[in-house]
Amino acid sequence: MNGSAFDAELDVRQLACPLPILRAKKSLSAMSAGQVLKVVATDKGSPKDFVDFCSKTGNELLSSTEAGGEFVFLIRRR
Repeated sequence: MNGSAFDAELDVRQLACPLPILRAKKSLSAMSAGQVLKVVATDKGSPKDFVDFCSKTGNELLSSTEAGGEFVFLIRRR
């Protein structure tokens, strides 16, 4: 894959908390350990939410970036 490798992508743009986290949780539960989920969100609270979510669930937040009002997270399933 080009750039950063991920196994699945989740678009939660325009969704407000807690929906991005709930959708990510559902997507991750369908994935295998070690696979990477890319999440694209626009909720301003999502960077903190995903840090909290990963620390609570044991999934690894590989990266958290923001560009043009969009937040992109790469999460490795535990």
